[in-house]
Amino acid sequence: MKFYIATDHAGFALKSFVIDHLTNKGHETVDLGPDSDARVDYPDLAQKCANAVISDNGSFGILICGTGIGISIAANKIKGIRAALCHDAYTASMSRAHNDANILCFGERVVGKGVIESMLDAFCNASFEGGRHEGRVNKIEGCCSIGRVE
Repeated sequence: MKFYIATDHAGFALKSFVIDHLTNKGHETVDLGPDSDARVDYPDLAQKCANAVISDNGSFGILICGTGIGISIAANKIKGIRAALCHDAYTASMSRAHNDANILCFGERVVGKGVIESMLDAFCNASFEGGRHEGRVNKIEGCCSIGRVE
């Protein structure tokens, strides 16, 4: 699998750990930044990663900020992205199996390295089940063009 990886300053410390883990498992990784823990805005990095995933069919992304919340919200603004904020191996696996997630998000201040390893492995080992879930994922894609509902 190919992964584009980006963080903000609050997720920077885990980036090399994630890259090493994925590389050791035989996956390709592309580091989209940042290059230091200097303050950056997570929407910029989320957009960079999301656009890379959209442009490279079959690739995936990993986004990390302090909690994973802001960076996942920002990534999900990009049409075609299904960024899942996960906290354990089960949610990472289900994000792929039921939601066809193409970006895994988590928070450096929320999960430890052992949990991160299990989430990465679960995300990589799962695949979209389709079937009853496919219609739901298609509805998610349709939400992007509906606009605000009152």
